[in-house]
Amino acid sequence: MKIVVVGGTGLIGSQVVTLVRGNGHEAVAASPSTGVNALTGEGLAQALKDADVVVDVSNSPSFDTGPALEFFTRSAQHLFAAEREAGVRHHVALSIVGVDQVPDYGYYRAKVAQEEAVRAGGVPYTIVRATQFFEFIGPVMDMSTEDGRVRLPSTRLRPMASADVAAAVAEAAQGEPANGVREIAGPEVHGLDRLGEITLAVKPDGRTVVRDEAAGLFAGMPDVLTGDDTAHLASTRYEDWLREH
Repeated sequence: MKIVVVGGTGLIGSQVVTLVRGNGHEAVAASPSTGVNALTGEGLAQALKDADVVVDVSNSPSFDTGPALEFFTRSAQHLFAAEREAGVRHHVALSIVGVDQVPDYGYYRAKVAQEEAVRAGGVPYTIVRATQFFEFIGPVMDMSTEDGRVRLPSTRLRPMASADVAAAVAEAAQGEPANGVREIAGPEVHGLDRLGEITLAVKPDGRTVVRDEAAGLFAGMPDVLTGDDTAHLASTRYEDWLREH
């Protein structure tokens, strides 16, 4: 199969490309750096020529509501027009667990709009909803650090390694369209403040964690970010991943 990975040079996309190539498929890493821009439509027709599957793991450069909504809706419009023209048989989109249950968070509203565009795109599809990546915990901590204290709420997460996310996306791309949602999550549920404590226990740097329910990106989030009983659970534990990274 020819599988085009939109966002194919990023954290998830580059791993998806490697995985599907390892299974003998042709994989195209499509991103602005390779001359393919879903936001403008540049290079899409050529990249999707003879493609069987399109995987969209691209991401908005902004978490603000307006720019994110513009990015996801315009990109989807260009992608599906090109996919229908090319006869693509399967569209795989990466989304977020609980995305449709957090209406007050603008970035999540933008991802919901993307999912709606996928369902209406006229191409058989699979939406893979993942929990937060292990790789994001450190940056979230850095954004919440002041005077050596990391202020984090106790919002419950079930994060997972990006490698496990990529494996699930690659598996979906090589399978049949679900025409629905698949959820994937990490093996353990922790409060975000506890994840901060685990991070600093494995990699101490002099900072301490302070629970603050009003601090940071995940403050006030409803308890919907861990996945439900249908979620496929990956095996990589956060503490083990930290020790290897």
